Amino acid sequence: MARLQRTIRREFSTGGIGFITGADVTIRFVPAVANHGIVFQRVDLADQPCVPASLDSLIPRQRRTGLSANGATVELVEHVLSALAGLQVDNCLVQLNAPETPGFDGSCQAVVDCLFDADFEEQDVDRPRIVIDREYALADEDGSTIRAKPSGRPSLAMTYQLDYGPASPIHPQTYSVEITPRTFAKEIAFARTFVLGTEVEALKAQGLGKRTTSKDLLVFGEHGVIDNDLKAREECARHKILDCVGDFALLGCDLHGYVTAWRTGHRMNHELMKAVRLAQGTTTDSTQKEASAA
Repeated sequence: MARLQRTIRREFSTGGIGFITGADVTIRFVPAVANHGIVFQRVDLADQPCVPASLDSLIPRQRRTGLSANGATVELVEHVLSALAGLQVDNCLVQLNAPETPGFDGSCQAVVDCLFDADFEEQDVDRPRIVIDREYALADEDGSTIRAKPSGRPSLAMTYQLDYGPASPIHPQTYSVEITPRTFAKEIAFARTFVLGTEVEALKAQGLGKRTTSKDLLVFGEHGVIDNDLKAREECARHKILDCVGDFALLGCDLHGYVTAWRTGHRMNHELMKAVRLAQGTTTDSTQKEASAA
């Protein structure tokens, strides 16, 4: 089932503090023509270079997704990409006056709210899609796994299992959802990023998150969340799904299938999408690309 591509009806701006650099960031979302895709633009640089949201733009990063092209880098793009993909906004120019997106509260709720206010506009071109037709399975040395398999439905469904062991202050949790604009906005968009209190000082020693406090995202101490409250019992698992939706958007098309993940992060999300893209090979049908594994 093909759907038409979408953009936003009106441009808008918002902003916040960057979690990585601590910069004051303004981000502007501008409508774009069909087949434009999602493209970030660094308007703070002299030639205002553009960075396509694509697997080809990926650069190695820990704990986040970073992109680089045309001499420019954009960091922590996964939450913005998740908001756009979750609400099926396929074409948009995202302008930044800094090398990263705003952190907001560690979720993508602020962007989702602005997108609804901007409204959406359908375009007269079908959205490309990849339909998973067999199983993919990736595993890491620490036992983390991610799998994709057919679902028989014209959508992406996900189950994320999070279990860091009995010594972790983050309790084991599982969340499942079929991603539609409605379910994404209601069940996923509010879920905030999380970190252990024991990791915070190490991150700050690397120059990361110097303006970020335990009130800006979920920091877990020995006895639970510090200076904050969970919005749902499975908020951490929901945030992992949020990250997946943003990382999967780098395919540049809709993904239909069922994905299950256990303790995975951005790198394995990227590797799964690279495997899917490689498997669909030279298929050029703009409305359906059947993914197959070797």
